[in-house]
Amino acid sequence: MTNRLNPSAFSIFYFMKFPPWTSVSEAARLLKEGEVVAIPTETVYGLAGNAFEPKALAKIFAAKERPTFDPLIVHIADIAQLTDIAKDIPDSAYKLAEAYWPGPMTIILPKKDCIPDLCTSALPSVAVRFPSHPIAQAIIKESGLPLAAPSANLFKHVSPTTAEHVAAQLADRIAGIVDGGPCSVGVESSIISLVGEPTVMRPGAITLEMFKAILGEVKIKESTSKPGQPMLAPGQCDTHYRPQVPLYYGEVPAGYTLPEHTVRIAFGTQAGPIPATVNLSATGDMVEATSKLYAFMHDLDKPEYDLILVDTIPNTGVGMALNDRLKRASIKSLP
Repeated sequence: MTNRLNPSAFSIFYFMKFPPWTSVSEAARLLKEGEVVAIPTETVYGLAGNAFEPKALAKIFAAKERPTFDPLIVHIADIAQLTDIAKDIPDSAYKLAEAYWPGPMTIILPKKDCIPDLCTSALPSVAVRFPSHPIAQAIIKESGLPLAAPSANLFKHVSPTTAEHVAAQLADRIAGIVDGGPCSVGVESSIISLVGEPTVMRPGAITLEMFKAILGEVKIKESTSKPGQPMLAPGQCDTHYRPQVPLYYGEVPAGYTLPEHTVRIAFGTQAGPIPATVNLSATGDMVEATSKLYAFMHDLDKPEYDLILVDTIPNTGVGMALNDRLKRASIKSLP
């Protein structure tokens, strides 16, 4: 079966395996047995496995076709579990946890030896998150395990915000999918490193201003990636989150003739070279836009389209997360 199932093949497999979707109890059992299961979180769906078990971690990397130099995020369901995963935890971590956990924030801290090197790409640090989605919390608690869980999609493809998105890419590769409905946030978590000076490694729904409100001065890392070398945080690839149809982010150069089958993701009331196909937020609400972005990218990733255009979005607040994802997803020049 191919990575991108054709509609008829997908329908047959979907109805054979997934309704009914995997229950919380079944997911917990599978995870304890070393399998990997897709679970909902408020950000995107995650592909979860036992964070203590190298064989389960290897299954995550294999299912996603993810390189092992890209570290995973470990998910917990109680702030007290932080000491099971990390050591030398600074007071700043607890201040952030009290302010924004459970929620879409990942903290990078020095790791304990119980976390396998495969989980952290052999780095001495570990990324930890306490998701707010009640189903994610229930699965973590019932399994009794911290769960390593990157996004439940093929590497560099668009992250999934529904169970159906997961099934379309990974149905034949994993042990189960728990359907928790559409993700409310819609992009991956903000990542802040507290190894050294507080540094935002990836923007998300917890904004730079929100971090500064708790910690004072906070840096932003200009992410760069060198293939084969361990990344200091997940999601640092220069090209990432890409649909199969070329996506172009920004203004179309004057005089350029768009392909016949071009579609447009609009934002607010901006004028564009073609009418809007969909609009992230007619009122310019960036939180609404964030929740819709990946769903629209999935919807428009169809063979009948030649190009996806996306309007520009202000680079402030959560707009920094949108710009980060779109720049990684975009082709650099029009074909």
